[in-house]
Amino acid sequence: MTALTVLPVPGLPEVEPGADLGELIAKSVELLPGDVVVVTSKIVSKAEGRIVRAEDREAAIDAEAVRVVARRGRTRIVENRNGLVMAAAGVDASNTAPGTVLLLPEDPDASAREIRARLRELTGRQVGVLITDTFGRPWRNGLTDVAIGAAGVAVLEDHRGRVDSHGNELALTVTATADELAAAADLVKGKATGTPVAVVRGLPGAVTEEDGAGVRPLIRPVEDDMFRLGTSEAVRAAVTLRRTVREFSDQPVHGDAVRRAVAAAVTAPAPHHTQPWRFVLLESERARGELLDAMLDAWRRDLRELDGWDEARIARRTARGDVLRRAPYLVVPCLVMDGSHSYPDARRAAAEREMFTVALGAAVQNLLVTLSGEGYGTAWVSSTMFCRDVVREVLGLPQGWDPMGAVAVGRPVTPPADRPERDVEPFVLVR
Repeated sequence: MTALTVLPVPGLPEVEPGADLGELIAKSVELLPGDVVVVTSKIVSKAEGRIVRAEDREAAIDAEAVRVVARRGRTRIVENRNGLVMAAAGVDASNTAPGTVLLLPEDPDASAREIRARLRELTGRQVGVLITDTFGRPWRNGLTDVAIGAAGVAVLEDHRGRVDSHGNELALTVTATADELAAAADLVKGKATGTPVAVVRGLPGAVTEEDGAGVRPLIRPVEDDMFRLGTSEAVRAAVTLRRTVREFSDQPVHGDAVRRAVAAAVTAPAPHHTQPWRFVLLESERARGELLDAMLDAWRRDLRELDGWDEARIARRTARGDVLRRAPYLVVPCLVMDGSHSYPDARRAAAEREMFTVALGAAVQNLLVTLSGEGYGTAWVSSTMFCRDVVREVLGLPQGWDPMGAVAVGRPVTPPADRPERDVEPFVLVR
């Protein structure tokens, strides 16, 4: 195995806008074929004129960010337009004149390709180039450099299908080679020593003939990202993205996921330290069919005998409940008044029930939001409230359980459309 050597490149002058970084590096170090040249993003930004006046650093972060991932006080973790998730969008107020900030290179992969081409032109050597920046990491203290731009470097090494020393086949291991090289180079570059370039030597297999796809393979796809949002952002996103879904796929609903949602539901606030909710889970097709058939009969009878509707109008009205039949799973939330106070007058007795009803509504919202976070769509339909006795009889519920609608659960056939942001002012009264 060839020894790995990491060499600092000292003596680079202060980089000004328009500087030829390839030429500056080529004059400062003798490169060998297969070397990886690791360049701190700050000098790339300076060479590309990414220094901007910004008395308000927050405004510069706003301009660079496309999505807030997490926020705590003034600290923001954001995604920039290149898909990089990092603190403050990489906007840096260090190593630059007062009143200015440094932005990341507009396209770090393109910057890496340009430096690589220039080094090849000047030295005739086939080298790889990485552009790096400092990142924090979830669940780990301390900072390290990672690759944010790459050219001519195999940024990932896939070990899947290989066998370890004990004969076990590797199934998940994919090494982030570019980030390992970036971190190794940072050991000799330093943050305040004026050494923004290093060369990693002894890993020629990491250098490729073509420029390659840059760092894009390192960026986890959205659909695979289990940690896409910070806690408060995830809650807000779940509330915003929770939409009523009326068309479900035939994929099954996992009961454990529903139980996790119920566990969240029962943390809702409630009066008098009570727990005024029960959740009936209809997991079998037979149970769902029996309930919906009985409810439909009751609805038709009431609409015909009490409201005098004709069959055509009844059919149109009851068709709204088809969403429950199309769902592979139903939840019937029930209100229980255990622990409620008794009042002799109707006004206070009604207010007492309203308190409990509001608590049940909060629990159902917790249920819906949590199911949304699990990737399920839901539709909360009120129909069971119009035939409570029928629901209690079919499901064998105690008399004191009041069904408060039914929640259809399933995987949406298509993702819900984006919800436009609403102006809160029409809903707010300030005194």
